[in-house]
Amino acid sequence: MNELRILILGAAGRDFHNFNVVYRNDPHTRVIGFTATQIPKIEGRVYPAELAGPLYPDGIPIFPESELEHLIRTNGVTETVFSYSDVSHVQVMNVASRAIVAGAHFKLLAGEPTMIASKKPMIAVCAVRTGSGKSQTSRYISQLVRDAGEKVVVVRHPMPYGDLREQAVQRFATYEDLSRHKCTIEEREEYESHITEGSVVYAGIDYGAILAEAEKEADVIIWDGGNNDLPFYKPDLWITVADPLRAGHELTYHPGEANLRGAHVIVINKCNTASPEAIQAVESNIARVNPGAQVIRAASEVVADKPELIKYKCVLPIEDGPTLTHGGMSFGAGQVAADRYSAKKVYDPRPVAVGSIRETFERFPNMGALLPAMGYYPEQIADLEATINAADCDSVLIATPMNLSRLINVNKPTVRVSYALAELEEPGLKGAVERFLEERIQ
Repeated sequence: MNELRILILGAAGRDFHNFNVVYRNDPHTRVIGFTATQIPKIEGRVYPAELAGPLYPDGIPIFPESELEHLIRTNGVTETVFSYSDVSHVQVMNVASRAIVAGAHFKLLAGEPTMIASKKPMIAVCAVRTGSGKSQTSRYISQLVRDAGEKVVVVRHPMPYGDLREQAVQRFATYEDLSRHKCTIEEREEYESHITEGSVVYAGIDYGAILAEAEKEADVIIWDGGNNDLPFYKPDLWITVADPLRAGHELTYHPGEANLRGAHVIVINKCNTASPEAIQAVESNIARVNPGAQVIRAASEVVADKPELIKYKCVLPIEDGPTLTHGGMSFGAGQVAADRYSAKKVYDPRPVAVGSIRETFERFPNMGALLPAMGYYPEQIADLEATINAADCDSVLIATPMNLSRLINVNKPTVRVSYALAELEEPGLKGAVERFLEERIQ
């Protein structure tokens, strides 16, 4: 049998996982490389031999996706495997067309072969798009598990932007752990809120090894997904969060549509701000593709710790970066808080943006006047700090999932803005989780 020569198309997350569980120990395939996109400065590295296994003693190189055609033709690639998330169906097929014309098959792996089974009850929280409200939903469910007297461990989707050898298995229980692991802003945004509420968080690269460690201390494990990716673990309870502010996207983005079709429970979030027509459109799409799912309406409530620093002030909202960039949202919690608490003006940071932050505005013009909390590498964090401190505003609204003031020095008064999930009906999500725990916890 001829050897399959494979190129895995990714963004430093799902691509590594697909390799680990499907290809790492397969002698009939040869992965010649990964490609990278979405995240800045993650190409040009090597997936190390320590993680790649004995079939890859030199490791596996990581190339920019822009070189796709050249890589296929010069390396005799027979098959490309699409392995990243939060992309439109059109964009997926654009990449497929490039691969096909260059001479390689184009492949999407099925979900179940990439899902690792756990010995502990597994709740997966996924979404149809980035920015739908996974984090607040995961936190809410974590509290329900703790209220039931069970030890919860959260396993986060990978964000391996640093030294891959050091990031195979990471455990976060304190804020000091975030610094010890040299976490980026994007990592801190996802881990810090769980730590604040008392959950241990695992993340990294090797999710088989991560699961083995998490199972040692958990009664219940929550998979807190990234973007709109599928779960890495086989869920006993699969919860997908839908976003009526982007009604219709639940059927037009990959792999969000798969999350919608596979879910046991679908939470339609943001029903306090979406129109009745948009909510109904999402419900109609759910009824068409997953009529057996339990559908729950919920609200995403914005809370500010110092509203007096917003009222009648010129404010600079700092929003979750991925939600505004590849998530495509034109506003976030900071903008909502500015409106709710009667800000006089939202400051436009684009004229004072520097370095990589200015480049981000140029690349994602849909963001408008909102500042994304970009911090994938130290220089970008410095650019973010310089942009904030150059702004001529009265106060800064830190509307990121992590408290940005722990990482950078802000020269103006700050307001902490956060989202919290609020139930709109009974028994709602609380009832679904409690029923699951009664059935699975002996």
